[in-house]
Amino acid sequence: MLGFIHFADGLSAWFGKTFGWLIILMTFGMSYEVLVRYFFNAPTPWALDISFITYGTLFMMGGAYTLSRNGHVRGDFVYRTWSPRVQATVDLILYFLFFFPGILALVFAGWKYAARSWRYGEVSVNSPAGIPIYQFKTVIVVAGLLLLIQGIAQVCRCILCIRMGRWLEAEADVEETDQVLIKEAAQHAQHK
Repeated sequence: MLGFIHFADGLSAWFGKTFGWLIILMTFGMSYEVLVRYFFNAPTPWALDISFITYGTLFMMGGAYTLSRNGHVRGDFVYRTWSPRVQATVDLILYFLFFFPGILALVFAGWKYAARSWRYGEVSVNSPAGIPIYQFKTVIVVAGLLLLIQGIAQVCRCILCIRMGRWLEAEADVEETDQVLIKEAAQHAQHK
């Protein structure tokens, strides 16, 4: 199980970090649009579509990575008071009741939408540029498959937690800015 967890976490991290660079493309694209629209009065016909496609791809391809790092938002005001074994048991049940059916629906419906879109070379109807969107619909399937793989790894984590009585720590490669500032302030206060 540990080997599969490490494989899934590594795969999710690679895709999440790789597609995270889309934020740069999106920033440059929108900055260019603002520049030409407001300074040269020459708006582009493609900016809206490109922003939708890049943001949507960034969001979808980061889902499995976020799950691997335990970064999804959860209402844990009750959850955090439970023992790790109870948390893992509840998580395990919820993965099978809600997560896997939802992800499988995403993959199968996404496959249908992507196949149809590729078949007739679908383009966006939101702008006169006619930006192709069939590749974007394929991202739905890929993101769903990545979430499925990471979901299986999360189930393995739950099983290990039930056995060991403690959670296997998720890799921490990103830290929230406020947490960094709190740690720095605490270290600074200790050195005084």
